[in-house]
Amino acid sequence: MIFRQLFDPESSTYTYLVADPVSRQAALIDPVLEQLERDLTLVKELGLTLTHVLETHVHADHVTASGQLRERTGCTVVAGAGGASCANVHARHGERLHVGGLTFQVLATPGHTDDSVSYLLEDRVFTGDALLVRGNGRTDFQNGNAGQLYDAITQVLFQLSDETLVYPGHDYKGRTVTSIGEERRFNPRLAGKTRDDFIQIMAELHLPPPKKLDLAVPANRACGLSSTTPQA
Repeated sequence: MIFRQLFDPESSTYTYLVADPVSRQAALIDPVLEQLERDLTLVKELGLTLTHVLETHVHADHVTASGQLRERTGCTVVAGAGGASCANVHARHGERLHVGGLTFQVLATPGHTDDSVSYLLEDRVFTGDALLVRGNGRTDFQNGNAGQLYDAITQVLFQLSDETLVYPGHDYKGRTVTSIGEERRFNPRLAGKTRDDFIQIMAELHLPPPKKLDLAVPANRACGLSSTTPQA
């Protein structure tokens, strides 16, 4: 497997490039508009063909590059069943996506947003904003639901093996990866917490809205191709 973890410093977003070394087919997970040229350059340098963009959810803190990537490369944009209507494929829980010889399994993990999904690939899972390193995504907008997120994490993600690597959609403290076992034991919002405990914790966060909320959400429902969105 060819694997690269990429970072957008403005939004602290991780974008992942994953490719099959035999077919040279590649997928980008959660690409950021401002990093479009960086990502396309890397794909070219590695001799890859971008066939898929996988979105974990409609983002509120950055604008996706999925629409422009599709225009430039002809790739297929994949979202969850409740994701942006502009996606080519709306994948449901348990469905499999093939990128060359690689097989991603779609896991429905709603709660941060109602369309959130994670992607399981071999020994790793890409969790978007559902499960973060020692944290989780907020649940106070975009039809977020704390009880639903607790269920998704404990009944879907925490059912994976302890050794499964967790690659999150963001980190604000420089951490790049964790594992299911680590989060089960050490995540302060989840370890030893009941569903009611978790709901109370989330209700008491009182976080400010994301800076790009009003721009990003409508733009991302159009795969980043809103007429009001600056072009990269």
